[in-house]
Amino acid sequence: MKFEAVGGLFAQDDPLAVPQKIGGVPPRFGLLDASGDRWASLLATLAQLNATTGDGAVYKLVFFGRHGQGYHNVAEDKYGTDAWDDHWAKLDGDGELVWGPDPELTSLGKEQALAAKAMWKTELAQGLPLPESLYCSPMTRAMQTQQITFEGVDGLKPALIMEDCREEYGEHTCDKRRSKTYIQENFPQFDIEEGFSEEDELYTAEDRETPEHAAERARRVLEHVFTADAGRTVISITAHSGIINGFLRALGRPRYALPTGGILPVVVKATAL
Repeated sequence: MKFEAVGGLFAQDDPLAVPQKIGGVPPRFGLLDASGDRWASLLATLAQLNATTGDGAVYKLVFFGRHGQGYHNVAEDKYGTDAWDDHWAKLDGDGELVWGPDPELTSLGKEQALAAKAMWKTELAQGLPLPESLYCSPMTRAMQTQQITFEGVDGLKPALIMEDCREEYGEHTCDKRRSKTYIQENFPQFDIEEGFSEEDELYTAEDRETPEHAAERARRVLEHVFTADAGRTVISITAHSGIINGFLRALGRPRYALPTGGILPVVVKATAL
């Protein structure tokens, strides 16, 4: 399949958009249409596109959610990105903070997930439908974010844990995931994809995954979404900045510095090759 991002609908679609100015969870998730029937209008547009497209294309609205602040984010801010990448990210902690492996959300990270939850609640009341399928990274910070964001929302299917939704892996201890047993015991409300290994078989301390390879993983997730979720229009994927930018690369769209706890909606067009 060929995947493309459809622009002009959200503030974040503007190539000159400033993520820090827009914010992680802007009003209406950034939808430019501020009318009372904004979501009904958008969904009607997608339905018309899906019904009338002449090239067999399929359109979906995908909400890419970045996890809230984790302890590794605090450490990177503490030391700066260069020192973090060169040294500190390869350790489990510094005697004050512990960020590896697989850190949890900070108190601020939980507050950011609650802010996302509040915006979902507001926009659901304005006609935004519930996500028909939910996907999540197997990292603790992402699962906690997913759990907090959608906790207590009736009518949702369980989120599916997918290995390919994880952050760029290797070198950074924060990106080494925990076991399948840990996930099953601590997040029993999630489903786990078939073939998910007990231990992390991808992480190595020596090599960092490239952005190009992360984009290949993102394409696999999109392939799954556009085949397994045929007939479903609204999708949620809770993940990380690196893999979200992998999705954007797969869509032919520039990088976007989504803040922690942020949500980036994108209308995705998929065309069979």
